[in-house]
Amino acid sequence: MEEDPLSGIIGCEPEISRVLQGLFPERAEEAGALLLVGAPGTGKTTLLRAATAEAGRRGSSVLSCAGSRTERTLEYGALHQLLRPTMDHLHRLPAPQRAALGRALGMQHAPARAGSTEGDGDRLLVGLASLNLLLASASHRPVTLVMDDVQWLDDSSLETVLFVARRIAGEPVGLLAAVRGDSASPPKWSAFEPVPVGPLSGEAAGRLLDAQPVVPRGRVRRQVLRLAAGNPLALVELAREAAERGSSRWDAAVGAGFSLPARLENAFAERLDGLPEATRRVLLFAAAADGPDMRAALSAAASVPGGGAEAWAAAEDAGLVRLVSGRVEFRHPLMRSVVYGTASFAERREVHLRLADGLAGDPDRRAWHLAAASLAPDESVAGALVETAGRARRRGGYRVAAAALERAAQLSQPGWSRARRLLDACDLAAHAGEPWWVEALAGEVASATDDTGMLAEAALRRGWALVARGRQKAALSHLLPLAADMTDASPVTALDAVSHSAVVLYCSGDEAFRRQALGLLTRIPGDVGSVYEQVWARACCDPFGDRRGVLAALRHAAAEADGVPGRLSVLGSAAWILDETALGVRLLSAVMERLRTAPAPGSNAMVGQALALAQFDAGAWDAAWESAEDARRVAEENGLEAAAWVAVYVNAMVLALRGADARELMARAVQGLDVSESRALGVRMALVRAAVAAAEGDHAVEFESLRGLFTAGPDPRPVHYHCSLYGVGDLAAAAVRVGRPEEAVAVVDAVERWVAEGMSPRLRLIVGRARALLCEGEEAEGLFRAVVGDPVGEQWPFERAVVSLEFGEWLRRRRRMSEARAELARALTVFERLKAQPWVERTAGELRACGVPVRDVEGNQGSVERLTPQQLQIARLAAAGLTNRQIGERLMLSARTVGFHLYQAFPKLGVSSRTQLHGALSRAGKPQERTPEHASNTGTMPVRRPVAEPGETSSRLVSRR
Repeated sequence: MEEDPLSGIIGCEPEISRVLQGLFPERAEEAGALLLVGAPGTGKTTLLRAATAEAGRRGSSVLSCAGSRTERTLEYGALHQLLRPTMDHLHRLPAPQRAALGRALGMQHAPARAGSTEGDGDRLLVGLASLNLLLASASHRPVTLVMDDVQWLDDSSLETVLFVARRIAGEPVGLLAAVRGDSASPPKWSAFEPVPVGPLSGEAAGRLLDAQPVVPRGRVRRQVLRLAAGNPLALVELAREAAERGSSRWDAAVGAGFSLPARLENAFAERLDGLPEATRRVLLFAAAADGPDMRAALSAAASVPGGGAEAWAAAEDAGLVRLVSGRVEFRHPLMRSVVYGTASFAERREVHLRLADGLAGDPDRRAWHLAAASLAPDESVAGALVETAGRARRRGGYRVAAAALERAAQLSQPGWSRARRLLDACDLAAHAGEPWWVEALAGEVASATDDTGMLAEAALRRGWALVARGRQKAALSHLLPLAADMTDASPVTALDAVSHSAVVLYCSGDEAFRRQALGLLTRIPGDVGSVYEQVWARACCDPFGDRRGVLAALRHAAAEADGVPGRLSVLGSAAWILDETALGVRLLSAVMERLRTAPAPGSNAMVGQALALAQFDAGAWDAAWESAEDARRVAEENGLEAAAWVAVYVNAMVLALRGADARELMARAVQGLDVSESRALGVRMALVRAAVAAAEGDHAVEFESLRGLFTAGPDPRPVHYHCSLYGVGDLAAAAVRVGRPEEAVAVVDAVERWVAEGMSPRLRLIVGRARALLCEGEEAEGLFRAVVGDPVGEQWPFERAVVSLEFGEWLRRRRRMSEARAELARALTVFERLKAQPWVERTAGELRACGVPVRDVEGNQGSVERLTPQQLQIARLAAAGLTNRQIGERLMLSARTVGFHLYQAFPKLGVSSRTQLHGALSRAGKPQERTPEHASNTGTMPVRRPVAEPGETSSRLVSRR
């Protein structure tokens, strides 16, 4: 199937709809001559090209021409370009028309009429000839006329085009033209229906940027969006320029900041042609001034000869600026850049110096203007910018502070001062969440100094940037060799390098890199450097090796952190990894409270995703969702891929455990990524898939997803040294469900060997659950009671509630109803609070089997009588645990048809998922049910017997996580 040429255009849906309606109407009266009206770069030519391709795809003949400033004086030049392909039909015209058109186009086929001169008669004949020639061409197949830049057509051709445009209604001839917005003034274009083509919306502009070969991030992205103001050409050209020049050359200081790409400058610069010299000079003052400086700019411009109200009025009449209440506003940010960029440096320097003189009371703005007027190093200006950076940093303006220090470094002599200012700018850019900028700044340090210590600091900061951008292997290959080189000469630097690498090492999960990091930590004394970095590096690289020692150091450091956000964030993340979940939530929440008063995007994203993980484990799912959403938004805006992935995982798990299909959400987040580079991400994706599969009753997929957390073979090892271990309880439950418990036993044994004495209370709960599910006979009771009786497990309410549910199921199958009800009621309370609907329904079904009346999710009973016979048959098979595909094979239906019938049946039964079907059908069939009816696999497995028989495995109770 051919692709629609118009479908790839971003953000012009209304314009595309009108073009299609006008050129290819369903009814003749909807046809017409359309005129795309918009400023330079708004996408008019793109629409014309797409319409040309679409017309050809629909079988039309396309005739086109484009106006040119260099040919505006050539009579009928554009008409010749337009009609040249139709000359085969010239002989079909009446002789007078043929002769007039031949003369107009410089053809010698017909002599001039005797005694006639070029005038109204010939113009009429040329118009008629052109119209009839087009209609003759359209007698074979429709004709589409496409004309660009009609404001530059020569007068004679334009007159003929307008003549044709007024007469093609109802004919198989379509006309689509484009004109610069400021040229489309009635009544000149009254023959056309105007179709305004304005700037893109913010959302569409973002999509267009994301479609570029190199997508700008962070401050460069914001700067591109601000300057382009929705102009598609500007978005594309500025993104290309940013990719070619690098973010470090995008000056965030005063004025336009950088020269525009030639294509973009040419599109706007022509509007300056013909302006009085005084107008161009006063416009330069406005272009060089930021908003706060405009009063000083107007005052300085008043001293320009001829720079009074008349000069500004000329700029307003030309459509370049608006004059509003003593302010000058450029109609488009790019016009400001063009005015600034087309002036010489000498002209710009004079303007900036005069603005600096007028801003003596504002040292920050004055420093920026002095810097813009400087070419060579100037320590006095550099020092003023350093002071500006300090004031901005204290206000939380990390980006402004980083830009000031970067400019100060450029105005410093090579050596210690320049390098130090660049390194400090790196730190501020990191706080601002700008990894690309950090990498660029760090790269400039080498040209400023040969000091080994400073070069090592720059390497650390580049490593941070690689980590933040999710470049796992590049970061580890950069930081770990740096640590190895510095272990003896500077163990503090080596520790910093390992600490920086720890987060990406965790994401990567690569055992070779992890062993390298652990070897380095054995060579770095435990009392060297920051205790916070020591705790973080050791906890992250080996959470189970010396858990007791690291945990003691963590608690001691937390008591002495003095509320410093950087310390608390490191310790909070380490606490989460060590399964000190409550402590992690407390420390990270304290950091987020501080960050809300002084936002720093980099810190907000990294701390936010860590807090979301801790809150999720602690059973604060709503809070975790909000933290993850905030972290994801900030991370995506600033190109912090690693933080964005974790945030999406948290949201996906919340959705999955609440019964929603979160696979698409997770897949979108990692689209185009090499998941093999991040074992943590791969494991988390598997956990999401398993949770969704369990809720859907597809237990084979659930088991395979969870089994993939560990290597194959007789001695399974975790794919990720930390993340994989927390899926072992769910793996045991799924293994029993699909009849492969021996594989789960091998994994549980391997986990216990792997962790040994370093097992945390949380992991002990999970492994204990797995053992209880996998053991034979009555031994399970002691294992279940050990888990549910440990008060430490209350830190992880969901995991504890799952064990209570499974223990309650085990008790109910042995007809110990009173004990079962207590465990099940405890689990139900937690699941209801968490809104974990699949788990609520499973637990409610067990309670009903224990004789406890529990209403379904809708608060009432469903009605089987409302189902059609086929819906009832499909619902019963789904309740028995069959997938849509299996049901379809049995009933000779497609899986899609099965899904449709279930969609129709759910509201009739008062259920919202297939896990609730068994209970709904059972209640409808036996409303007074008081005895145990089904085993623990409520709603997904066939009922085989009401009670456990001798020798039955106690692990028929299955997790859906």
